[in-house]
Amino acid sequence: MHNSEVGRRTFMKLAAGAGAALAMPSLSEGAITPGDKMVGIQIGAISFVDEGTEQVLDILQERAGVNTLFLAVFTYGRGIAGRQIPGYPLPDHGKQVYDLNFHGGNFATPHPQYYKNTVIQPQHAPDHGNLDILEEVLPAAKKRGIKVICWMEDVFRKDLPNIEQVQERDLYGRNQETLCVNNPNYGNFLSGLVEDFARSYDVDGIMWGSERQGALGDSLGATHDTPPIDPGEVTCFCEFCYKKARERGINPDRAKQGFLELETFVRASRSGKRPSDGYFVQFWRILLRYPELAAWEMMFTDGLRETYARLYKTVKTAKATIPVGWHIWHNDSFNPIYRAEQDWQELSKYSDFIKVVMYNNCGGERMALYIDNIGSTLYADLTKQQLTDFTYEVMGYHEAGYQQLPRTGLSPDYVFRETKRALEGVAGSRTQIWPGIDIDIPTEPGHSKCTPQSVKEAVAAAFRAGAPGVILSRKYSEMKLANLGGAGEAVREFKLSS
Repeated sequence: MHNSEVGRRTFMKLAAGAGAALAMPSLSEGAITPGDKMVGIQIGAISFVDEGTEQVLDILQERAGVNTLFLAVFTYGRGIAGRQIPGYPLPDHGKQVYDLNFHGGNFATPHPQYYKNTVIQPQHAPDHGNLDILEEVLPAAKKRGIKVICWMEDVFRKDLPNIEQVQERDLYGRNQETLCVNNPNYGNFLSGLVEDFARSYDVDGIMWGSERQGALGDSLGATHDTPPIDPGEVTCFCEFCYKKARERGINPDRAKQGFLELETFVRASRSGKRPSDGYFVQFWRILLRYPELAAWEMMFTDGLRETYARLYKTVKTAKATIPVGWHIWHNDSFNPIYRAEQDWQELSKYSDFIKVVMYNNCGGERMALYIDNIGSTLYADLTKQQLTDFTYEVMGYHEAGYQQLPRTGLSPDYVFRETKRALEGVAGSRTQIWPGIDIDIPTEPGHSKCTPQSVKEAVAAAFRAGAPGVILSRKYSEMKLANLGGAGEAVREFKLSS
């Protein structure tokens, strides 16, 4: 059922059923007990291919006490699938070569009946021949009492058949690689994808992530991306976004004109041409003249929320007991505009769980990059240290100075505070918060690197703040075994003390 409308009463029953399933792990042989924490790890097919399914599960259970796999079943990106990113040190397990021909796609088996209302063709990832990673891993994991959650991300290739019909359009009508959440072809594809996993496999959950924001945030460079998006290539201005804008009472022509003026402002700011009244005042002058800029940003956010709600209903209609949740981008820790868009109470209406990224080791490097980006546009009136101090104040945590950040990373206290904040945000709902803890996400030479102790302290901080679980991230294929063991130490100490 691709486009079914679930009534509110039915929807609440489905949500309650999923919440119960989430709260009560399977009690089969070897399974975790209800009092245990959820200890998850993100892992791709390549690890099972390289090292063997049973051996990998042995390592994960023995080293880190893992009881839940977040298995990368759909992505065209290297962030959660494939071996280590070329150019960074390989870990001490798996094949000691880079997979330079990574392709990606659906690492399970697409069933065509679920993809009838979209031009996006379902494609099995060619990386491992005919291997269906869910068929491979599910029986072995269930035998051990390990749950398997399908992990999918919003990353596509530009060379896929018909993909140009779904790609976002920038200010000048040019196609960009990202797909438009307001394009029905994309919504129908995603609905088909999650329904396929829910009906075709005995999975224990589904998680989807989209690391994107709207055109306003992107124009200002309000991220840790390098380089920041060109202000002329911000999205989306396709026919579906224009139609949605008009339905919401937004004048798309005025919005486009506002973004063109913002583009001029950003280009001048990045070249050091200070407006007579300063950067911050000039930005507000443009925003007050064109309030459509903020409306366009919120239209993207609402489109993403509608996608969450649609996928949630689709899964619940297929199988009510399957928990559904979302990966929330690290930008939530740096950018107050993006944080304002992540309304936990709103998201809790269609979320059984939320993975909030709290990557503390690479977080210092990323915070400094965010300061560099936004410090050349909206906040260019401030020094880098002044902007760092300001960001700490408004975001509610305090860390090293701007110059030291890349070398120190963020502290366990950052993890503690962000966990408490997220838990307070969903208070009164059934939604669980599972902090994402980074292990060996690549950082530049001379910058902070994970150690067993630093990983242990981060996991312990999340537990101490009251998190019901953690997700070790980004992917097992880039983690050192000793650092994975640091997470296990925290898990074991928590069990002994509880």
